[in-house]
Amino acid sequence: MADATLFNPRTYDPAHFDPETRRLLRATVDWFEDRGKRRLIEDYRTRAWLADFLAFSAKEGLFATFLTPASASAAGERDKRWDTARIAALNEIFGFYGLDYWYAWQVTILGLGPVWQSENTTARTRAAELLSQGEVFAFGLSEKAHGADIYSTDMLLEPDGDGGFLASGSKYYIGNGNAAGLVSVFGRRTDVEGPDGYVFFAADSRHPAYHLVKNVVDSSKYVSEFRLENYPVGPDDVLHTGRAAFDAALNTVNVGKFNLCTASVGICEHAMYEAVTHAHHRILYGRPVTAFPHVRRELADAYVRLIGMKLFSDRAVDYFRTAGPDDRRYLLFNPMTKMKVTTEGEKVIDLMWDVIAAKGFEKDTYFSQAATEIRGLPKLEGTVHVNLALILKFMGNHLLAPAEYEPVPTRLDVADDAFLFRQGPARGLGSIRFHDWRAAYDAYAHIPNVARFREQADALCEFVTTAAPDEAQGKDLDFLLAIGQLFALVVYGQLILEQGRLTGIEENVLDELFAVFIRDFSAYAVELHGKDSATAEQQRWALGAVRRPVVDEARSARVWERVEALAGAYEMAP
Repeated sequence: MADATLFNPRTYDPAHFDPETRRLLRATVDWFEDRGKRRLIEDYRTRAWLADFLAFSAKEGLFATFLTPASASAAGERDKRWDTARIAALNEIFGFYGLDYWYAWQVTILGLGPVWQSENTTARTRAAELLSQGEVFAFGLSEKAHGADIYSTDMLLEPDGDGGFLASGSKYYIGNGNAAGLVSVFGRRTDVEGPDGYVFFAADSRHPAYHLVKNVVDSSKYVSEFRLENYPVGPDDVLHTGRAAFDAALNTVNVGKFNLCTASVGICEHAMYEAVTHAHHRILYGRPVTAFPHVRRELADAYVRLIGMKLFSDRAVDYFRTAGPDDRRYLLFNPMTKMKVTTEGEKVIDLMWDVIAAKGFEKDTYFSQAATEIRGLPKLEGTVHVNLALILKFMGNHLLAPAEYEPVPTRLDVADDAFLFRQGPARGLGSIRFHDWRAAYDAYAHIPNVARFREQADALCEFVTTAAPDEAQGKDLDFLLAIGQLFALVVYGQLILEQGRLTGIEENVLDELFAVFIRDFSAYAVELHGKDSATAEQQRWALGAVRRPVVDEARSARVWERVEALAGAYEMAP
């Protein structure tokens, strides 16, 4: 029984996309498959730069086609657009074969963000030409002393007396900083105080005043430290000034962080094929490893968590593509993809690793690199804690104050997601309204564990209205983050059910998945109960929100059949 929900290069046919998108996605899969597993692993182990892959991308026009908005395309370039659905599909493929490839693409996306938001037509034209030539890009925001704290930048632009600037300072942890044809660099003017002094400008890593210091990680990913010394910045290099530069930084991260979820999905999919195949053919005490009940539970939990990751991410694409000035719901679902999906990916890998044990360390497996690389995604584009705190800003309106919206369809249409580069000021999050989350749960009220999880979601609404944090607790981020985990689960389940409805996912899988969510919610409630600042009322609520999943052995057996069928379903060509 082939599992059509998971990506499998043997059967992959993205027929839901237009012909050129299908061609490029399939060509990318074929390039990796032709390269073979040994070469892929050897390049990873030897930290080889991605020159061959970037040559392939340049030859096929991959980055240029997928990352050039229609507004920056030349006449007749009908296939170029910024289409989040196909970008997500490519994220998954890159994650499936190796996060190093995804990373070069990801930081190119970040580097392009300030350019595509800019009204500097010269810089936009230059960026489009560089993409067509196969160049990569970089995002020069973070610094060694300040991280990504854009209020505190030491990249200084001194007026040169001729209408331009001389930029001096260093940037740290900048992907593609070794090879970028254009680096979007954030800095501040020395002659203007406060936010009005911010500047985003374009630099070239090949310029003599651009000094590459080192790769700060031991990896094929080139995560650079670089230094500018009196780098000349002319009017044609300035992308944004003042508050617009600040907004461009935040809005670029909004676009970029969305790519983390589908990369996590791809990593987990490849690792799952390896893990299930190994466990199923491993004989211990005269039986396959997969005959042991604890192994079946761990692999089944990993499988349904992975399905949940994929369903949520796919549905979030629709809200991203439908976004506009009057519909900014994506600003909740976006940090959810970054925070929740990526941490679920860690759980999926850990569950499988507990089963395959020492096999997960072997150098000829994909799993060994998956176990390492899956850790990075929750830590990129803002930590889990930063994104969880952001999610909390939406809790009251999402749970208690629904608004009316037109239904959002599946967005696989050929369209340019132009709004992502005109998001406007990065403020007003507390005023964003959402459609009623209960509708998604009501549609599946007949599924036992969905109904039981709904009890927990309703209990959270009761908590918000009757036992909400007081003023002191509102300043206790440790306490608030525990509440954020509970809220995130409700949002996560909502979009999973919406996507399940749209795709007709098997209800046994949803029932098993929500059994996992019930356990998760109960664990977070117990954690809240134990917080130092939890009041007696909050402690009572927390224990009252604990639930036991509905057990159904026949359902679990049917889900296990899906997991077992993954054994031998895919192995990368040697």
